[in-house]
Parts: sequence; C-alpha cells; structure tokens
Amino acid sequence: MPLSRREFARRSAITGAGVAVVGTAGVLATTDGALATQDVEPEADGADEGADRGPGYGPLVPDPAGILALPAGFTYRVLTHSGKTKLESGEFTPSNHDGTATFEGPRGTTLLVNNHELKGPRSKWKYPVPLTEGLVYDPAASGGCTVVEVRPGGEVAEWVGIAGTSTNCAGGRTRWGTWLTCEENSDRAGENGMTKDHGYVFEVDPLDRRANRDPKPLKFFGRYDHEAVVVDPKRGHAYLTEDASGPNGLFYRWVPPKGFEHGRGQYRKLADDAGVLQAPRCYDSGGRFVDDLSRAAKTGTVFGVDWVDVPDRDAKSVDVREQFKDGQVTRARKLEGMWWADGGAYVVSSYAREESPAAHDGQVWFYDPRRRTLTLKVRLGVNPDPAKDGAFDGPDNITVSPYGGLILAEDGEGVQHLFGATDSGRTYPIARNDLNIGTEEEPEYSEFAGVVFSPDGRTLYANIQDPGLLLAITGPWKRQR
Repeated sequence: MPLSRREFARRSAITGAGVAVVGTAGVLATTDGALATQDVEPEADGADEGADRGPGYGPLVPDPAGILALPAGFTYRVLTHSGKTKLESGEFTPSNHDGTATFEGPRGTTLLVNNHELKGPRSKWKYPVPLTEGLVYDPAASGGCTVVEVRPGGEVAEWVGIAGTSTNCAGGRTRWGTWLTCEENSDRAGENGMTKDHGYVFEVDPLDRRANRDPKPLKFFGRYDHEAVVVDPKRGHAYLTEDASGPNGLFYRWVPPKGFEHGRGQYRKLADDAGVLQAPRCYDSGGRFVDDLSRAAKTGTVFGVDWVDVPDRDAKSVDVREQFKDGQVTRARKLEGMWWADGGAYVVSSYAREESPAAHDGQVWFYDPRRRTLTLKVRLGVNPDPAKDGAFDGPDNITVSPYGGLILAEDGEGVQHLFGATDSGRTYPIARNDLNIGTEEEPEYSEFAGVVFSPDGRTLYANIQDPGLLLAITGPWKRQR
C-alpha cells in the first residue's frame, strides 16, 4: 500500500531521520541483470587486504590520440563520427549525439538508437538528420534519431529512425523494446522556421523500420521541454523530466487510461488527451511542503510525494510548468537523465544556482512508486575549480551499472568525465574527454551523453556531443564494493 502523508510523517517522527534513510543507493547492486562478478581486488600482490583502496579502476591514462582517457587495461573504439562516418544512404552521420539506448538485434547484433540534439532550422547545421522519406515529422526541423547496428564481427551500419524533430536530448527505453525520444524544445509552428508544433515525445522502433513511418507525436505526455522518460513496467505509469528555468522545471507522471495495455504500437492508438499528466507536490518528514528539490542538503533525505493534475498538458496559452502557482508543486533545476531499475526511477538534477533555493553541482534521486517517496541518493557539492581534473559536476545522462552503482555522464563546466557512484555514494572516474574543441590557451571540452551498457554488459557506450562521436568502451569490468 502506498505511504500516506500521515503515515510518512508518523514513521519519520519515530526514526527521527526520515523513512528508510540509507545514505546512497543501498540496493543499486540488486538491479535486474546484475552480473555475478567479484569485488575489485587489491592492486598488487601482498598488498594490505584491509586497506581501503577506494572504488573504481585506478587513475585515467591520457590518450595519445587525444580523444578518451581511460584506466589502464581499458580500450575504446569510435563507432560513428559526425561528418566522417556515413549512413546506409551515403549521407554523413548527423552531429550532436545525445541520449542513447541499446537493444538486442537479430543474429547477434547490438542495436543502438542515438539522439541528435539539433535545434532550429536545418540551415543552422552542417550535418542535420537526413530527411528520409516517410520518417519526417517537420521538414523544417534538424534533429531526430539514428539507429546504429554493431555486428558480431565489428562492422557498423547506421540509418535514420526519425527525422524532422527538434533538440532530441534524452529519452528512455521501453520494456517492449522501443525508444522514446524527447524534444527539448517547444517551438510552435511559425517560430524559428518550424512548420509544426514541437515539444513532444516520439516512439522509435529499432527492430522494425516500417513501424517508424509517419511519425506521430505522443501528445498525451505533454508539450514542454522534455528531457528523459522511463516507464514503470509493472504499473504502466511513465515518468518524465523537464529541463527548464524561470520557473524551474518539473518531474512528471503520466497515468495511462484504465485498461490500457502497453506494447509495440499501442501508444499510437491513444488519443492526444489519453490518461492523466501530473506534477509532484513533495513534503518532508514533518509534513511540510517542499518547494524545490535543491533544499535537500544530505544524502538519505526522503520526501513524500503527492501528484497534482496538469490543467492543460498541450500548453495552448501557458507553458505547463507556469500553470501552477507557488506552493502547488515541487520544482527542480536541470532535471535531466533518468533510468528505471530497482523498482523505481533514478532521476538527475544536473545542478542548481541562483535560480534555486540552494546551490549544488548535481543530485540523483530515487523515486519509489510503491511508497510514493523521493530519496536523495547522490549529492555533489559545488565544484570550486571545474577546469581542474578531479572533482565531478553537472551529471546528465545516467545508467545503472550491471557491476553495481550508477554511471553518470558529465555535462558541467571545464573537464568532462564519465564517472561512477557506488552503493555507498563514493565516486570514481571511468573516462575523461581529452578532445579539445577550443584552443590551447582556452581549452574546451564537450559534454558526455548517452551512457549505456550493451545488453550483455561487456561494452559501455557513450557519446561526446561535439563534434559527435559514439564510443564503445571495453575492459576488465568488476563489481564495485
């Protein structure tokens, strides 16, 4: 039975520290598909077995090719490179790689659906997503998705999954094997050269190209600057994030209509106003309303969650997040990546600054739909020197590792990393972007995105957004303590 507000406050009063306060994610290692591997071993024979050598795989080794620094024993391969590799059609791979998911393909292949975060008219970009016949929503828009097939022998093929969408940022994988791609842009027809309204979610099937013809926006999920989406495989609810400020964005829940059965092609059959879109109203252990998630300053903080219906999900005259008055809903800055595991949704707030009640450089929350609670699992303090390698800031895309804990892609200031967070909340580096797109005097490094493991857990895929690279990382993966 879901935890009521009264019961939440009662239990919190008894424990004195909130419900089930366990620091960071004490159940991360129990995720579905967790691999039976050993803990990270001491680095040298005869080393003190009782010594705490910390999590991870050791220091990062600079890359002679100037692309990706990795721990010793790890290697990478560039699968797609905007403007260099080509699609099956002969056109160049689009730029601005972002959110990604992996799927088991036929005959031992791995399929990846890769978002391309391209905003505005096509003339703005050298390598927009090609307008493949039958797969175009708005011919004026430059974004979309490509599908990348990695064959057992290492060969790579790529084709368009959807085109004519805008600012395809993150998204989410469904349990029935499709990808929900999210537009982080809500231009109306006539704005910025667009011919159709944007700000929607679209479904892409990596296994059936015919299913992607005549793209249909899933308007029941709302029209706003979408980031990511996950679907509860048990209850059928969808959870969505919004990256926006002035006011800060919202974490949404979509409740399907009664009797609806999920599956391939089923979303297309729903009416634009199907189900109910809702926003959260959080309260602390004393039953007090929480206006913004940045107020949680300690891992283990637990907030109860009620859900408030969105009045006009298509934002006909007022943006969805602006339809609520102060005190009605709980907001957060830079709500970004999500991942479904352990019976709930891991949700990232990338950072908070002057637009929020309290500053931080990243939070990871866990929403438990059964208890209706949000628990703060990871919190990154403000990084005093982003240009210096070491500290992490600005997490964005996220995945739960089959080797325990979380893997996060940095989209912060200065140096950019892929980094891990263990069950106890400790962080460690996995990769560093060494590809300088600035100058020697003023170096600049693009964000990481699309971090996700292959279905067999042997390969970690990730994107460097600018200039647009899809990378496959392999090495001696081990379970993290």
